[in-house]
Amino acid sequence: MNNLRWALDRLTLYLPLLLMATLAMATYWLVRTTPTTSAVATVAAVQHLPDYYMHQFTVKTFDVRGQLKSEVKGVEARHFPDTDTLEIDQVIIRSFDEQGHLTTATARRALTNSDASEVTLMGDARVLRAPTVSATGKAQPAMSFEGDHLHTFVNTEQVRSDLPVILTRGQDKFTADRMDYDNKGQVIQMQGRVKGVLFPTVKP
Repeated sequence: MNNLRWALDRLTLYLPLLLMATLAMATYWLVRTTPTTSAVATVAAVQHLPDYYMHQFTVKTFDVRGQLKSEVKGVEARHFPDTDTLEIDQVIIRSFDEQGHLTTATARRALTNSDASEVTLMGDARVLRAPTVSATGKAQPAMSFEGDHLHTFVNTEQVRSDLPVILTRGQDKFTADRMDYDNKGQVIQMQGRVKGVLFPTVKP
């Protein structure tokens, strides 16, 4: 009896320590196996999911003088907050440079940054620069780029493509596997299999 009572006394003495140790182990396991709030938030933040949609829309931007700088139209658009990009179906983009010259871009699908200054056109992509008159008064014919993938930079007036592209300037036409066009610098680089058809200039 005395041995049993001694054993019970010892058990009563160490029972709180055993319970606290068990609770500590259980808490440690729970912390290790349960995702934290920050972990859940991090996983949710990196998911590439749209946070809003637009249907049959038109978005316009203006410069500091209130002049129309660009206009974006589409059948449907999806905004992705993780990249702050807009994916647009059946897109039509009209943009004006500092001189008011119009450039129009169309494609089955487009991906733009937040201010539409950088646009990737995909599927039946076409960029058309309207006819202009240079500072010296010389007429500049219309120019267009066509391909399946065109990367355009509105502010720097550049068009790039790593896929086959067709360049048309007036009646002249060129094809190439890759292209880099700089409108401000008036420089075009065409690479790969390059072919061209040039028509003679008819003087009045």
